[in-house]
Formats: sequence, C-alpha cells, structure tokens
Amino acid sequence: MSAIKVRPLADDLPFGARITGVTQANSTDGDVRAEINAVFEDRGMIVFEDMEPSNAMQVALSKVFGELEGHALSDVPMADDHVPGMTDFDYQDVFEVDGKEVSGWIPWHIDACYAEKLNRGGILRAITISPEGGMTGFADGIQLYKAIDPALRDRFEDLNIVYHSFLMFHNLKFGRPKSYNGIKVRQMITDMVEATRNVPRSVHPAIWTRATGEKVLHVSPWQAAGIEGMETPEGDALLEELIAEMNAKMATYFHTWRPTDMVIWDNWRFMHSASGNPPQYPRRMQRTTIKGDYGLGRLEIPGSVAPIGVDV
Repeated sequence: MSAIKVRPLADDLPFGARITGVTQANSTDGDVRAEINAVFEDRGMIVFEDMEPSNAMQVALSKVFGELEGHALSDVPMADDHVPGMTDFDYQDVFEVDGKEVSGWIPWHIDACYAEKLNRGGILRAITISPEGGMTGFADGIQLYKAIDPALRDRFEDLNIVYHSFLMFHNLKFGRPKSYNGIKVRQMITDMVEATRNVPRSVHPAIWTRATGEKVLHVSPWQAAGIEGMETPEGDALLEELIAEMNAKMATYFHTWRPTDMVIWDNWRFMHSASGNPPQYPRRMQRTTIKGDYGLGRLEIPGSVAPIGVDV
C-alpha cells in the first residue's frame, strides 16, 4: 500500500490533485517520489495537505521534483540564505484595482517568463495568512487550449510572445485593469523593476506541444510586451483579444491557504495569480524554485544589454 494518498483537486476540474501523507522521511523513498512525479506530470499542480510547516520540509518536498535554483531576479528578498532560491514575499504594497484597494494583487502570469529559461515550477507555502482574500489562483494551459475559440487559437499557433521584466507593477501593459494605480509601493519594488529596464527581452511560444502530445496555450499577460514581429496597434489588439478570451474561458482554482499546505504547479503549463487581500491584513508567502527548462525560450537579442522596445 502506498505511503501517500492521492485524490482529485476538485471533481469539476480537469487538472490538479491533493496529496496527504508526505513526510521528510518518506520524501526520499524512490517509490513515493516516482508516484508524486507521475501525478505532477499528469495533473500539473498538487496541493500537499497536512505537511510539517517548516523550511526543512519545504526543501525536502522541492527536491522530490528536482534541483533548486535561485530566483531569476537577484533583488528578490530571501527567506533562507542557506537555501538556493527560497524567496520571501512579504506583501506590503497597496494597489487600487478597479476601485478597490488591495495588497498583494498579482495578475495572471508565468513565473520568470521574462527569462530565456523557464523554471520547472515552484513550491509555495503560506507563512502569514490573511483572514480575508489572499488566495492563489491557478489556470491550466491545456484546458485553455481546448476551451478558447478555435479561430482565434489558430492565429496564435505559430506566434511568439515577447516578455520583459520591466513590465511589472506600474508598467503593466496587457491585461491591465480599467482602473489600476499604485497607492503605496515600497522603494525596493520600484528599484527592483527599474534595475531591469535595460535587460534583453525574452521570447516564448504562445502555444507549445508537450512530449505527451497535449498542446498548451501558454501566454502570460503580466510582463508581456507584445507579439513578436507584431508590436503594432493591430498586434496589441490581437493579444488583448486573446487575453480577454482566456479570462472568459479559463477553468480556475483559487486556493485558500492553511499553515500546513504546500502547493506546486507546472510552470511550463500553468499560469497563476494572487487575488490580493485587504491592506490592513499582513500576508507573507515563501517559495522555492525548481530548476528546469522546456528548451523553447530565447532572448530577443542574445547578449544584448541595450533597452529593446521599452516605451512606457
């Protein structure tokens, strides 16, 4: 009998799973690791429940999936200097989003899409939980590929999306709410974004095919600069049309956190987001990054350090 228990994330979703029974001791067992990785490959994201709420457990679980690596942005605060890439996200910044003030709101995105290599995924854990809001959303690119209008999907079949890390927070270009303003933004956030102004942009396919044959619609509104070779008003309108269609057709899962939860998602397949929470409540998350690359990304101009296409 298996040491772990696997069940669906939700009966009405074609992705995701819940797993209980993982411990530091059995996380090194070959059969347990193989079972967990098979679930991950099939379902794309896993909520691990009733976990020991410690850095050591988070690291042990991360290593089930691969080697850890540092965050793509060097200025991101670290949770543990002895663990590569274990970042500490203390959400203090406040934005007005469609008339509502929220802390920690982050739109749909692919982690580090602005880099040439896409990490394999991340394991997220809540350290301080807001009593209201503060949920993390997930959307599956396989489900999206099947759900969106086929005529629109076909237009993106061979197109690439350009991303730039400068297009965060204040500089969000695509999928921007009708009303969106920074109310209280820390200088460290402003400095971190400004430091990326002159880095080269990345290019990733809008649609790609997994080794198992499924096609994945993999477009990140956050940090998108436009469609490669179509950074025109017409091209931008086409990308906005796709993003609107994605928002209309995505089957989403929003996770409400407990201290003993840990969540992993396939960064080559999923987008995720943060719902935000009332500013009076603190929220703090901790994440490890798992090394990997699907091999389809590239820099727009390899080796370039000049600002490319930035006009905000």
